[in-house]
Amino acid sequence: MKRRSFLAASAAGLALPSVARAQKQTTLKFIPQIDLAFLDPHWTTAYVTRNHGYLVFDTLYGQDGSYKGSPQMVEGHVVENEGKLWKLTLRDGMLWHDGERVLARDCVASVRRWARRDSLGDALMQATDELSAPDDKTIQFRLKRPFPLLPEALGKSPSPMPAMMPERLANTDPFTQIKEIIGSGPYMYKADERVQGSKNVYQRFEKYRPRDTGTPDWTAGPKRPWFDRIEWTTMPDASVASAALQNGEQDWWEYVTHDLIPLLKRNKQVKVSIQDPTGGVEMARPNHLTPPFNNPRIRQIVNAAIYQADFMQAIVGDDPSMYYTPLGYFCPKTPMASEVGLEMYTAKKNHAKIKAELAAAGYKGEKVVLMVAVDYPILKALGDVLADVLTKIGVNVDYIVTDWGTMLQRRAKKEPADQGGWNLFVTGWAGTDHLNPAGHIALRGNGDQPSSWPGWCTSPELERLRNAWFTAPDLAAQQAICVDMQKQALIDVPYMPLGQYQQPTAYRSDITGMLNGFATFWNVRRA
Repeated sequence: MKRRSFLAASAAGLALPSVARAQKQTTLKFIPQIDLAFLDPHWTTAYVTRNHGYLVFDTLYGQDGSYKGSPQMVEGHVVENEGKLWKLTLRDGMLWHDGERVLARDCVASVRRWARRDSLGDALMQATDELSAPDDKTIQFRLKRPFPLLPEALGKSPSPMPAMMPERLANTDPFTQIKEIIGSGPYMYKADERVQGSKNVYQRFEKYRPRDTGTPDWTAGPKRPWFDRIEWTTMPDASVASAALQNGEQDWWEYVTHDLIPLLKRNKQVKVSIQDPTGGVEMARPNHLTPPFNNPRIRQIVNAAIYQADFMQAIVGDDPSMYYTPLGYFCPKTPMASEVGLEMYTAKKNHAKIKAELAAAGYKGEKVVLMVAVDYPILKALGDVLADVLTKIGVNVDYIVTDWGTMLQRRAKKEPADQGGWNLFVTGWAGTDHLNPAGHIALRGNGDQPSSWPGWCTSPELERLRNAWFTAPDLAAQQAICVDMQKQALIDVPYMPLGQYQQPTAYRSDITGMLNGFATFWNVRRA
């Protein structure tokens, strides 16, 4: 038997410094990327819900800038039985926002619920023989086979986040949203101050105890909430958001539109930066269940019509430093990425020839419903370009103008497009979601399953390769599998990659302590 131990020796964690408690009421005013339509961080892949979730909920592990798992709610773990037994020990002193102690059985129920909605969580549970709470502080995984990515799974920052919640909430069906927003994170959600479509408010949880070890980095290390109150105000109009930031009405604008970057950079009271180097990776997702995209040849032809630079320039303009093509099925310039088979995304197009190929493949001019969330400027730009491309190759496009929340609801429908369903939508992910097959939900080929991502791609070969990746003996073997996955994806076309771009954020110059990654609110303070 081999034994490896990792238990950090420390006290229960530090309460907030007394100087922070003595400060007068302080408020951070934030403009989120889009309205917070849904509050349950297990229920949706929407990033705005993930960001909200990390304010309110905590996770067993955090993720640092090297994308490794780091203890967060757990003090540490012990691994036994040649990697098939993990014992996780919770930190002392953690409370839910309703005042109850955080117990291991709460976390067990939370992991089970989250894993029903998450690709990497599902892989973890497939490798798990038994998940239990032997006592109030111990979470125990008895595995069928070693799963070295366990900390990365339980600390993943891509959505849906592995949020820990009280057992009574975690027992809610994972396909039904929870009714209360109670976590153990640094901020409490003020449901009584919510204005749907406009405002969300968070109050510092005075009994939150940050870790007392580690370096703050992405979601890892101590989380120290300096602001008493955080107010999110949705501003769909970019010019209004820009003006509010410049005149000091708002402190932080999450997603700056690229056309306003020069204006903001000229203002000495505003800083513009790129916090997440993996950028945004964009895609068009077809519905594999209904015509015409249930025909793989039609998917392949439309995929070959994509000229990625057109999509990226619609977002960022002509600055080549702000986007990257060709984008494949893994985040560019990361270990699993390659450019195998991607030549078509940078080649000029013969639209008349592609139109003829579509007809030969069986496309008969039926209406194609393209859903575009126009309250999200990036998606509006992508949707406009895609609609133009489809029209040029002879597709009968029904451009459905919608908002983000309505689009999320409609994309769950499996009915044909003429019965309220859909054929295509555009969306984007952080590059961290596409680092490897583990959490890459859009690259799954698990078909029409309850846990499948809308689009419902069926590809036994993609699933076989994904499973092989988890047991690959080394990095070279993993990379070879990912090349094969990309080749297979170009055959099955689970989605059409549209390119990678860099997304800047902007904030008032007196705001300090901002971490790399997505928008997090601990350690941020006013100088």
